[in-house]
Formats: sequence, C-alpha cells, structure tokens
Amino acid sequence: EVESERTNIMKHSEPATCFPPAVTLASSWDRDLVEQVGAAIADEAKEQGQSTVLGPGINIKRSPLCGRNFEYFSEDPFVAGEMGGAWVRGVQRNGIGVSLKHFCANNQERLRMTIDSIVDERALREIYLAAFESIVKKEQPTTVMCSYNRLNGTYLSDNKRLLTDILRDEWGFKGIVVSDWGAVNDRVEGIKAGLDLEMPGNGGQNDKNIIKAAKEGRLDEKDLDKVVLRMIKFAFECKEKEVPGHKADYESHHALSRKAAESGAVLLKNEGKLLPLKEDEKITVIGKLAEVMRYQGAGSSRINPTKLTPFLKALEQEGKDFEFAEGYTLKGDGYNTGLIKKAVKLAQGKDKVVVFIGLTDSYESEGFDRTHLNLPDGQILLLNELKKVNENIIVVLHGGSPVRVSTWADCAKSILNVYLPGQAGGEATLNLLLGRVNPSGKLAETYPPRLESNV
Repeated sequence: EVESERTNIMKHSEPATCFPPAVTLASSWDRDLVEQVGAAIADEAKEQGQSTVLGPGINIKRSPLCGRNFEYFSEDPFVAGEMGGAWVRGVQRNGIGVSLKHFCANNQERLRMTIDSIVDERALREIYLAAFESIVKKEQPTTVMCSYNRLNGTYLSDNKRLLTDILRDEWGFKGIVVSDWGAVNDRVEGIKAGLDLEMPGNGGQNDKNIIKAAKEGRLDEKDLDKVVLRMIKFAFECKEKEVPGHKADYESHHALSRKAAESGAVLLKNEGKLLPLKEDEKITVIGKLAEVMRYQGAGSSRINPTKLTPFLKALEQEGKDFEFAEGYTLKGDGYNTGLIKKAVKLAQGKDKVVVFIGLTDSYESEGFDRTHLNLPDGQILLLNELKKVNENIIVVLHGGSPVRVSTWADCAKSILNVYLPGQAGGEATLNLLLGRVNPSGKLAETYPPRLESNV
C-alpha cells in the first residue's frame, strides 16, 4: 500500500528540473557546483509551496550492487560528507529545509524493511556515521530521516542511542527526526527514542496506539510533549518559509543541470585520440539509449522533468548530420538479431562510431539490489559484432552504479562515462564529445574488475 501511494504521487508530480543525481554530482568533486544545484532545487520548492525537500541521501556505498547507489555520493565518508554538506548548504541558504537520509547503515535494498545491519563501534563511527556527523554539526539540517533497517538488533525508528543519545545529545541536532515511508516498527517506542514524525501509510492506527499508551501509562507524557513541541516549532518554521507568488528560473536551472552533467562525466579511456569529434563531421550513432536517454534513477526519487533532451534530440536541435541505429531494445537483456544486423551494416566503413550503452531501469532501481555487475547481454553482443567491422568505436556509458568494464572494454577505443546525466544529458554529452567541454570528472567510487574484487 505504501509503495502504491508513492507511485501514484509520482505520476501526478509537478514538473521540476531533473538535475543529475548524487552519483554524477560526486564525480565533479565540485562543492560550489553542488551547492548551486541545491540552491536551484530550493528555488523551485519555493514556487511549488514546499518547505522541505527529501534529500540528500548520503549512505555509504558498501557494495556496488545496491539498487539505490545512484542516490548516494560515494563509498568514502569524507567525500559523502563534503558533497552532501554542499547540497544541504545550497538548499538551506535559500530558505528551504532538507531531510538528511537514510540514518543509518542502510546500504542495501534487499530485505531493507527487516535487515539487521551488524556493525562494530569503530566501523560505525568511522564509516557509516561520519558523513552524517559532519553535515549535522556543520550545516544543522532541518530534518533527519531514519531508515528501514535494524542496527545491531534495534530498528532505527526505535533506536534511542542513535536518534537521541548520538544525534541530539552528542552532535547537537536541533531539528526533527522523520521516518521513511513505512519504516516505523513501534510508534510508541519510537517516541521514547526520539522519532518525531511518522510519514503517511498506516491509516492513523499508530495515532490510536499513542493515545492508548499514554492513557495506560506505557508512554510518559513528558516524552510525548518533547515530540509535540518539536513538531509545533517545525510547523511554524515551515509556514515562515512560504513565499507566495515566487517564480523559479527554470531556464537557468536547465543550463545548470547541463553544466552539472558535463562536470560529472568521466573519460575512462581515449586511445588513438578518437575524441573529441570534429564539429563538421557526420556522426554515426548506435544504441537505443541515445534516443531514449537514461537520465535519472528508478524509484521514489523520480522527477517529472521540465524538459528533456536526449542525445539524438540534441543533434537535431543543432542541425547536426547523423545516422542512427537502435542496436538493442531496453527490455530484458536487450538482444535483438535484426537490430544488431542493422547496426553492423551502418557501422561498416565509418571513420568513427558512437555507441550508447548502459544499465536500464530493470537492472538497477530502488527496491532491489543487483546480483551481478554485467551490462545487458544484448549490448555486449552488439559491441563484439561492431568491433568485427569497425575498430574506431566510442562508447558512451549510462548508469547509476559501477559495471564490469573488462568484459567489453577491448571493443572500444574511447569510453565516456556520463552516469545518469539529468534532463539536459543529451546536450551535455554532445558538448563533451565535440570537445566544447573537457570531460574532467573523476570517479568517486571504485569500478571493480569483477564482483569478487568487492567481497
């Protein structure tokens, strides 16, 4: 029921600028840029009458298989704290609140509602809490969102040590603690632990449980008063943030989204100096992702973009001369014999061929974890067939998390990793391929040669 409610909300969401997600922003290593993105998000929240945005996600990328890794910045606590802190700073300096999430040790999607994260104190402090501690102390986020999982046996929604002893008493957090959707284990114990707000989804049953517990003496009214007073303060602060008639600058935000995509792109390989392409050369493009761009992750973070510019559309907008073949489908493993044959025929005799490949929504999404690091088989088969007829292949790689590159890297002389580039991703990719912008991004996470390297 909770997931159905969220899906319904997303389908009817107001248009907003779809900036590149955290995984792409992190590769820019540019705090100022990330702060600008945060400020732009706040600008749009003002127009839409929102007081708080649900981000950023700063969980550590313990495994490259986590289906939600695209929402997180890095496997490194310092990088996550610095980049996440810049995002928070940008939003809050523009008068809008944030929800720092998911607190904490929430590093996988499989069994996320019940998983028990067993973490010793040193690892907890040095790895899984470090980014949260840095941002809470430096930026004082409006809210912190507790995660679904248990930590060393206790659900985060009931965890007094984390929600009060560490977050409030030790770090000095002044805001409210909210739950993720459906993340509350025991609402009464949650109040005792320091959980202020439960997100919708239980039909009001927990409100009745609170009243009953208070009447029966199982819940001290002093504990309840603390939560009530914090919520009243929060409500008044939200009201003060309203700016009736405010208009956001969506055009400039689209340009900022393009800049962020350009800054987060990583040139993994460029043998024979195939890149940059020449401005006046005819471009041969292969790959369905050039036409149907994978520009954001799948799940509750989905944005209804104000505009969308895939690569082929960017070529058309500039009047560029190009040829195109799909090469694969976006369903299942993508394999299609007819599409491969057409792509191979198009690639024959061409000076250079730009091939778009990457993970699809069915391969990575909130709600499940990947079981391997491979790209869809149809895409790898396509690359191998293309190599037989053309040695000058340039790969543009899409996706929100690491893939196994070693199985197909020899098929390409150049590899440009654009991650998930946001709504202006096609324009950014064209600028990068033509050398108008230097692909100067650096990976903020490890691309293991094989899955076993990460165990």
